[in-house]
Amino acid sequence: MELTKYAHACVALAKGGRTIVIDPGVFTPDAREAVAGADAVLITHEHFDHVDEEMLGAALRERAGLRVWAPPGVRQTLGDRGGRVTAVTPGERLEIAGFEILAVGGTHARIHQDIPQVENVGFVIDGALYHPGDAYFVPDVPVQTLLLPTSGPWTKFGEAADFVRAVRPARVVQIHEVMLSEIGQASVARILGKDGLTGLPIEQPAPGTTLDL
Repeated sequence: MELTKYAHACVALAKGGRTIVIDPGVFTPDAREAVAGADAVLITHEHFDHVDEEMLGAALRERAGLRVWAPPGVRQTLGDRGGRVTAVTPGERLEIAGFEILAVGGTHARIHQDIPQVENVGFVIDGALYHPGDAYFVPDVPVQTLLLPTSGPWTKFGEAADFVRAVRPARVVQIHEVMLSEIGQASVARILGKDGLTGLPIEQPAPGTTLDL
């Protein structure tokens, strides 16, 4: 499996000539291009930095073969699209475009008591890669590679460190990073990295980088 990192929370996973894209949102400048090459799109939750509803709606109109899996709220917003948009909830096991998907979690991390918590579904792919969306939910299955959110109104380095320790991955790749300056990026690597709280290197691939998993 290959992972291509896009800006912020968006990644593409390719295997056997098929591709899925997770969380193409408005903070991802080339989200449209990512979706154009995808067989399927997975959405973790409804926030605009994880789903560009206008772009995704246009892609569904233009490509009859495109399929989308998302929490019920996003499914309701996008519409059924002839059965091509499917609601997914935690605990479901799915086969999507040749990938084995386990849906986990359920709720977005708390930002503030005055801001409602929305649905958030994380995805464990092929029993190896975990995209948690906007939550530090720990799945009850082993994870080889963890995609770690590092910036946003709900994130905190201490909680991120405890999340990595609890998941116990072999590899950590940063996502959800657009709010970090160069100094912030360096702080992530120093505080959370190999010589910091997790004991693991925090890989920080630039958008467009492809990793072998």
